[in-house]
Amino acid sequence: MSIAEKSLDSSAAPTRKRAARVWRGLRAGFAFLFAAPILVNAAVYAASPGFDWRSADRSSIGLLPEAGAQTPAMVRVFAARTVRWRGIMAVHSWIVLKEAGGAYERFDLTGFGENPVNRDRFAPDARWFGTPPDVVYGADGAEAEKLIPRMKQAIASYPRRNPGDYVVWPGPNSNTFVASVMAAAPEIETSLPCLAIGKDFPLDGRWFALTSSRTGARFTLGGYAGVTLGWFEGLEINILGAVAGIDIRRPAIKLPALGRFGMAAFP
Repeated sequence: MSIAEKSLDSSAAPTRKRAARVWRGLRAGFAFLFAAPILVNAAVYAASPGFDWRSADRSSIGLLPEAGAQTPAMVRVFAARTVRWRGIMAVHSWIVLKEAGGAYERFDLTGFGENPVNRDRFAPDARWFGTPPDVVYGADGAEAEKLIPRMKQAIASYPRRNPGDYVVWPGPNSNTFVASVMAAAPEIETSLPCLAIGKDFPLDGRWFALTSSRTGARFTLGGYAGVTLGWFEGLEINILGAVAGIDIRRPAIKLPALGRFGMAAFP
């Protein structure tokens, strides 16, 4: 090796070392933020007793008051761990609307049935095959009255509503449906949980778009990978549907399979 070649090789050595450190850091970060949480929850699932999802409890858990002639308008978005092994990673979400003095209407999209967009197939606050739901968002009274017409229009015009359109991963699925309805009303100043796989699937095919709250931007590669940054969404990194991130507005960390740790996204 000539003197010039030795000089070039020695000058490049620090660069190679820095690149190796960066690569080791990325691998460690991936293992800690993505692989480890999934493995932990998979181990918990494997150790849990099996159950027959066909006979699982789907009754109301009593989160909603009885609807009556004098009750105000109401909007609720619910999410619950989905069925069987998919529950390791994902939740199923749905929407409940009630106009003033009216009855509850539940809307969710499933991969079974002649009409994938279901209305009142289950009780509005029912367990999802045994798992009690959490409230993702809620509005009452005048605030709900403003949201309901736009949300109903978004439900009626949802483009992927035909049999065969439902795709478990990366979407469009139940969470894609709910996210698109929430996006029709930017006043809904929250987002679906990080476990709502499919929420970032681009129905319009665009790689780059504003977040549903219009406070940030989302970049996605067809739902398979992407980055979201917004005031109400926080920072989220999506790798093959698994989402990790942080929330600054309401401090919390988000981990795939395990969910959110910190302040709740919605009061």
